[in-house]
Amino acid sequence: MLPYIPIPFWPHQLNSFGLMLWVAAMVGAVIAERAFKRAHIDADAVGMVAVALIVGIIGSKIWHVLDTPEEFRAIGWAVLWDNSGFAWYGGLTFGILAIVLQGWRAKIGAVRTLDLLAPAAAIGYGIGRIGCFLSGDGCYGIEIQPVHIFGMTFHPWGMAFPHGLLPAYVPVYPTPLYELGAGLLIGAWLWWRLGKPHATGAILGQYLALSGIARFLVEFIRRNPKVLWGLSNAQLASAGAVVMGIALTWWASTRPVRVAEKAKEKAAAPVEKTA
Repeated sequence: MLPYIPIPFWPHQLNSFGLMLWVAAMVGAVIAERAFKRAHIDADAVGMVAVALIVGIIGSKIWHVLDTPEEFRAIGWAVLWDNSGFAWYGGLTFGILAIVLQGWRAKIGAVRTLDLLAPAAAIGYGIGRIGCFLSGDGCYGIEIQPVHIFGMTFHPWGMAFPHGLLPAYVPVYPTPLYELGAGLLIGAWLWWRLGKPHATGAILGQYLALSGIARFLVEFIRRNPKVLWGLSNAQLASAGAVVMGIALTWWASTRPVRVAEKAKEKAAAPVEKTA
């Protein structure tokens, strides 16, 4: 693990989680800008991502405090600037609100703006999980146990985090790596779908459904406490995201399909007559 990265000729160390958060933001901004250009939208995509990132970080901390009040009682307001304790759904909720407001102000439309930024959100989230992996901030999984299926025994691969911010001295599931893979796959799918004809809201609906399913499944091997029906808070929120995603995808299926701008340009281009 590498929670802090030494800097040559400098007395301070670089926080690996903060570094990967910055990398995730930069990659997300590039993807968002390309999505806007592909849709021929003249708006500041990079600025939108920056604002959503800041608001999302604040939201993730607020959600974490509400989700784990015992930690707040233990260390007080210091939990707000602690290196660990960033709740994904808090960041997602506050980030979406920030994007909705900016999309409305830019006259793009709230839902369409969320469609355009969905691939960036999925890929940025996956990259950000590398920071969790490097820092060992406790968001990894439970202890590895043999899995018995159909009379056969499997031993899943795991790893310890002895030097993490929240150490784990026995092999556990490296769930941040699973979430990295899921984020990249979901982001690639959404980017491909975004370039195809689609109704407004379809891409956002798929993002909510797919990311919700991925988070719901990984929670079974995460170290989060169970709060209701044997499910964690994150799983309950994931289930809500999946329901919203399916409903939004169905609603989008009843709406007019937005033809890709490039296809429109080709259709509008005059056809040259041949002799």
